[in-house]
Amino acid sequence: MSESNTVTWIIGASSGVGASSALALAASGRVLALSGRRADALEEVRAKVEHQGGTAIVVPMDASDDDSTRQALDRVHAEAGAVAEIVFCAGMNVTKRHWDKLEIAEFQAVVETNLTSVARGITAVLPEMRSRGRGRVVVISSWAGWAFGRGAGVAYSASKTGLISLTESLNDQESAHGISATVICPGDIDTEFVDKRPTVPDAAARSRMLSPDDVARAVAFVVDSPAEVCVNELVISPVHSHSYGK
Repeated sequence: MSESNTVTWIIGASSGVGASSALALAASGRVLALSGRRADALEEVRAKVEHQGGTAIVVPMDASDDDSTRQALDRVHAEAGAVAEIVFCAGMNVTKRHWDKLEIAEFQAVVETNLTSVARGITAVLPEMRSRGRGRVVVISSWAGWAFGRGAGVAYSASKTGLISLTESLNDQESAHGISATVICPGDIDTEFVDKRPTVPDAAARSRMLSPDDVARAVAFVVDSPAEVCVNELVISPVHSHSYGK
């Protein structure tokens, strides 16, 4: 359980792991700040959180934009208070994944969403975490960030690998201020995200994937760990992936 009125900011909360993480934390006593681009989807997640007895506010934002991120944080401060925990779940990929089809504009968009926006969000909340002497950062990376995945693509693999270095440096430099960072590297997850693959997995393949709830339980484990505990890295894979391949 969290301390009373702990504010947890979930970026990418409109669907997938972000939405499931909000529901996993709904009954924990936290105030959840739900951010993403789709306000209507965020409202649906808020309604589910409140149905479970939790408290949530909806703060639409574009994580790739400096002004939008700052304005969103200002709203979180005004409506909920200082951010004690931040969970980054937003991500994107493109269908043109290999070097022979790579478009630099798409590469930049993937890196901006998957990596730069996380650095932007962390930079925004670090001052208040430092001043309070505590803070928890959770970043959803990927199996493709932990180990090379041929099908993930150039931009996605590079950006998700970068998240591991980002969290390691945060622990190295900010642990003295009571701040800890965790990178979670899940294997295939059955979400709408996989619908954008060059070859969309069929029902049989999806049945062998993780669910968003599987990863959300890992998020809950991390943020519910004692303040003196840093869970540096978690790697999660579907059992069947070790038999069937990825």
